[in-house]
Amino acid sequence: MVTAVHPRSRTVAEATTSSLTTVRLPTLRHFGPNWYASVMGTAIVANAGAALPYDVPGLRTVCEAIWALSAVMLIVVLLARGAHWLHHPDQARAHLLDPAIAPFYGCLSMALLAVGIGTVSVGRDVIGEPAAVAAAFALFGVGTLIGLVVAVAVPYLMVVRHRVTPGTASPVWLLPVVSPMVAASLGALLVPRLPAGQGREALLLGSYAMFGISLISTLVILPVVFSRLVHHGRLPLALTPTLFLVLGPLGQSTTAVGKLADVAPGAIQAPYAAGFVAFAVIYGVPVMGFALMWLVLAGAMVVRAARDGMPFSMSWWAFTFPVGTCVTGAASLAHHTGLPALRWLAVGLYLLLVTGWAVAGVRTVRGLLGGALLAAPR
Repeated sequence: MVTAVHPRSRTVAEATTSSLTTVRLPTLRHFGPNWYASVMGTAIVANAGAALPYDVPGLRTVCEAIWALSAVMLIVVLLARGAHWLHHPDQARAHLLDPAIAPFYGCLSMALLAVGIGTVSVGRDVIGEPAAVAAAFALFGVGTLIGLVVAVAVPYLMVVRHRVTPGTASPVWLLPVVSPMVAASLGALLVPRLPAGQGREALLLGSYAMFGISLISTLVILPVVFSRLVHHGRLPLALTPTLFLVLGPLGQSTTAVGKLADVAPGAIQAPYAAGFVAFAVIYGVPVMGFALMWLVLAGAMVVRAARDGMPFSMSWWAFTFPVGTCVTGAASLAHHTGLPALRWLAVGLYLLLVTGWAVAGVRTVRGLLGGALLAAPR
């Protein structure tokens, strides 16, 4: 008699365990510093909404909710990035040595500072003035220190460690040097919170110094970026949205000089205070004009890239923060000149900002749920 032996069928638990071993679940290994851009892009929606020169019913409440969301996002991303450094230090070091990723460390500083601006301009209605000012000073101190370190460290690494080949320049290079400009804007909001005297004047002039750091660095980098576009053609499809990053230093610098001019009379002697107020308009108007020109140019390139199948990536968050800085810049110019055209410009740019934020936000949530944004780069 022959006895047939049949293989034992697997239980449901065994089958499930086997399937889990064959499917690699997404981890934080590829969670890079570019995720701070989502925090910046969310915070600027609240900050720009609060800066609009029109009183829209319900907008203040919406801005408060968006600011709270940005603060929660900041905490979550900080924790995730901390876990990334703790569990994947090799990948974290590789990011620092990658010329395509290292510039995004500037987003850490700007995320802290953008939430800080929102805390003192919007969040004070939620958590109270004393708590808001204390939190804003803390975010300003940490964000400014990190921003100044990154503004030096990343260009240093690009010179001595990174292997940068001809034709690889991109607007991403601006990220490490824009953060001091954002610090200057937050510094302007904190100047009146200091006692009258040398403290106010030091913070005012220090903020102008950070404005200069960012502005002159931008004037060095931007010609290199445009030269790359002219001599080597348009950017790869996935990088095309980064063209909007050029708007960042333009809009943020206009915002910074406007906010600093507002507080200068109470912090420095009269002749200089009047000069700073004049400088806000003399500087801001031509720079905003160039920003609008670049917005049209970058927009045309994005439309062309979209027709060619531009894929979604975290670079789409470039449609948010840079545009938001132009909103605050236009609003500041409207305040100093009284021109209705600048008020309407601020409103139009804000609608563009909200559209970009909604699209980037929805696609990011979808990518997170599907695991695509945490997967290894192809």
